[in-house]
Amino acid sequence: MTFREGGQFEGGRVRRSAGGRGGIAVGGGAVGLIVVLLIAQLTGVDVSGLLQGGGSSQNQDLGEVGDCTAEQANSDPECRLSATLQALDAFWEPEARRLGVDGFEIPGAESFSGSVGTGCGNATSAVGPFYCPPDQSIYLDLDFFDVLRSRFGASGGPLAEMYVVAHEYGHHIQNVTGYFDRADRSGTGEDSDSVRLELQADCLAGMWVGHAATVPDPDTGVIFLEPISASELRDALSAAEAVGDDRIQSSSGGGIDPDSWTHGSSEQRQKWFTIGYEQGDFAACDTFEASSL
Repeated sequence: MTFREGGQFEGGRVRRSAGGRGGIAVGGGAVGLIVVLLIAQLTGVDVSGLLQGGGSSQNQDLGEVGDCTAEQANSDPECRLSATLQALDAFWEPEARRLGVDGFEIPGAESFSGSVGTGCGNATSAVGPFYCPPDQSIYLDLDFFDVLRSRFGASGGPLAEMYVVAHEYGHHIQNVTGYFDRADRSGTGEDSDSVRLELQADCLAGMWVGHAATVPDPDTGVIFLEPISASELRDALSAAEAVGDDRIQSSSGGGIDPDSWTHGSSEQRQKWFTIGYEQGDFAACDTFEASSL
């Protein structure tokens, strides 16, 4: 999915920082990464003690991602992150109002390397991308996209990266619409609220992807993105498949244990992304009302 020629994106949407290098790895392997990610993402617990290299809130401030053109957003990952967030802002701000959210505020965003201090505690790159409810911000080490290909076997591509960002933005929408507060985020299992939250975020990501090529930049009037191609859609579905609980458990050499799932199977993650993409409606993404996932 490419940004349309003529697009211009103001800087300041994404903060940049760097801490001590922790690496995108944990002692427990891929399954451990997902467990640690769940802790950071859903409970707000300081996860630094569980990760290699610990965490530090005293990061070096590298400033903000500056102004970008569409051409830069199509080639540079930092510019693409900033532009993607601005496209998500333009879609979700009016949508949130339709959902009855008063005074919607866009989530903060920080691109970091090594470690980062957050409202959920300190974390390293090992946690992967995550959303922190207390400070309503998205945190992402761009190296994760390489890991998504090399470790998890995703095909890669710009829309795969955008899917990851849109999924985390989906958690912000869940937060401001009350789903985080209503859900029991402590449990695991294929029918748990934890899985339902993650699948709903996948669906909300798909919902945005389905609308993204129709949303204009409110500042310039230029439509953000070109229409999605079949190959780009396959890239997004490949990313969703790669981070399914069953896929990760299988690739780690262990057995598949649905009772320990926190994010849903590969098939479920693809299914709910597709529901959001094809139906484009928030109500269709209510996994908590679904009789089966």
